[in-house]
Amino acid sequence: MYVPSHFAVPADRQAALLSGGGFAHLVTPTAEGLRSTPLPLLFDAGRNALLGHVARNNPHWRDLPDAESLAILTGPDAYVSPGFYASKREHGRVVPTWNYEVLHVHGRLVAHDDVEWLRTLVTRLTDAHEALRDEPWQVTDAPEKFIDGQLRAIVGLELVISRVEGKAKLSQNRPEADQEGVIAGLSATGEPGDAAVATTMRWARADA
Repeated sequence: MYVPSHFAVPADRQAALLSGGGFAHLVTPTAEGLRSTPLPLLFDAGRNALLGHVARNNPHWRDLPDAESLAILTGPDAYVSPGFYASKREHGRVVPTWNYEVLHVHGRLVAHDDVEWLRTLVTRLTDAHEALRDEPWQVTDAPEKFIDGQLRAIVGLELVISRVEGKAKLSQNRPEADQEGVIAGLSATGEPGDAAVATTMRWARADA
């Protein structure tokens, strides 16, 4: 990934994004070409790995290559209008762009077909994503035989991390007045994604 120095994600922010896990696109080279699967992934610091699972019928877990796979975890993104910039009113030499935050996580992919490994994984995934609910659902809320059947229908995947690239394109290359204009403009659209980018821009400016 091309990452200009002013868009590089600091190590502490990379660690925070990685720990947050979330929805990702897992891409693996195969003899038939690139194979991609969208799936939720959980970061395991002890294993330095991202963990997830796919349907047993999904060929992504079969015949895994020695070559690296890539997990792409995306943060919020938003279109940035030239009308947000103070520079537009000053000289008009501005164009549209897109602001976003993304992690590219590289590593070796390992498949896990053990039911108890999978039970632990789906329990951890569920607990992580149910944590903020008033009445969080638990794996044990479902009948045990039903869960056992579901576990037999999936295969675990572990991306053993070799390197991480992070890019946060958040108008850092623009004058401060333009950055403030983008934050104000995105905050005013009423779109949740735009508001999330504006919030991330505030964090980035505070940490700078």
